[in-house]
Amino acid sequence: MLKYPVKLTLDTNDTLLVTFPDIPETVTFGETRDEALSRALDALECMIMAKMDDREPIPMPSASKGKDFVTLPALSTAKILLYNSMIKAGVSKSELARQIGGHAPQIERLLDLNHASRMDQIERALSVLGLHLTVGLKKVA
Repeated sequence: MLKYPVKLTLDTNDTLLVTFPDIPETVTFGETRDEALSRALDALECMIMAKMDDREPIPMPSASKGKDFVTLPALSTAKILLYNSMIKAGVSKSELARQIGGHAPQIERLLDLNHASRMDQIERALSVLGLHLTVGLKKVA
């Protein structure tokens, strides 16, 4: 899963301002640390979808030594990796749809972070790009 570092700063109105070093245009806030981090996930996913709409690559998270992070869900991570792989390979949504025997709206849904796509569909799209999705487990501290 993609784990983006965040910076929490006390704002002038006693809220916590949340910024993302890797995607600086993503900004949100919260009254408490928990609320700020909860809103941060929404803000991050919204900005990533906006970047996808603009056909911009999605920056990968940096290795920050800070303690605050926002971890994207596994399905969102898989969709972002697929999207960036399509850009890197120069494959359009319509071309990917043609190669998997589908239609462009299917690829739109496959890349939509708000759509509950099936992982096997993402794996199929990645295989067309010559890639294989690997999944692992990590003990929670």
